[in-house]
Amino acid sequence: MIIILSPAKTLDYTVENPADFSAPTFLNESKELISNLKAKEPHEIASLMHLSDKLSALNFERYQVWSGQTDVSENSKSAISVFKGDVYQGLSAETLDSKGLAFAQKHLRILSGLYGELRPLDIIEPYRLEMGTKLENSKGKNLYEFWGSKVMDNISKELKDLGSNLLINLASNEYSSVLGKIPDSINVVSPVFKDKKGDQHKIISFYAKKARGFMARWIIDNQITTSEELSNFSEEGYYFSPSDSSEEAPVFLRD
Repeated sequence: MIIILSPAKTLDYTVENPADFSAPTFLNESKELISNLKAKEPHEIASLMHLSDKLSALNFERYQVWSGQTDVSENSKSAISVFKGDVYQGLSAETLDSKGLAFAQKHLRILSGLYGELRPLDIIEPYRLEMGTKLENSKGKNLYEFWGSKVMDNISKELKDLGSNLLINLASNEYSSVLGKIPDSINVVSPVFKDKKGDQHKIISFYAKKARGFMARWIIDNQITTSEELSNFSEEGYYFSPSDSSEEAPVFLRD
């Protein structure tokens, strides 16, 4: 089983890095994208990514110093440590023990506009490049065309190595779309989280993002490997709703 998550815009490089770390799988592709971004002026970055002058200047500097590091430094740490935001608040990676980190390294993948696919302990440098960015490149007009089938092909290989066909999709549509056409042999399960608003349960983005992190952490803590076990998820007040669910989209409600 493999779980996929979206990355976060907010990064924190003041954190302590886990003892173990690894190098990103698609570092050569990342270098190609960075080469493209290094050629852009701050105002071009602002226009491309719809950023303020301050944020475009920050990311211009990030691209200029990005070098594809694979060792830990003040400017390069493991993805699971530096990503912050709603999903990662739920995941609470800083409290994972060595057993949990080992399970996450084996079963958790973070999709990324720059890095394609990251294992939790893969070393990354500060960047901003959302998957939906229309960055022209050697493969086409956007990042989906750049990555093509590479990410999905690699995930298929990783699932085969694990002896599994189960993909738990806890990523946003923007990021999960990079997988393109998923082989019929892979069982994709995309949990849905709804909170009560008025007299109805609805998807509320802020809570749904945190819930994805809560579920990822629950899977890691309990070493979950089958889709049937997902119905047992009951963290933070959520409960499984059989009447609202399908095999592909189990629904969890919170009152």
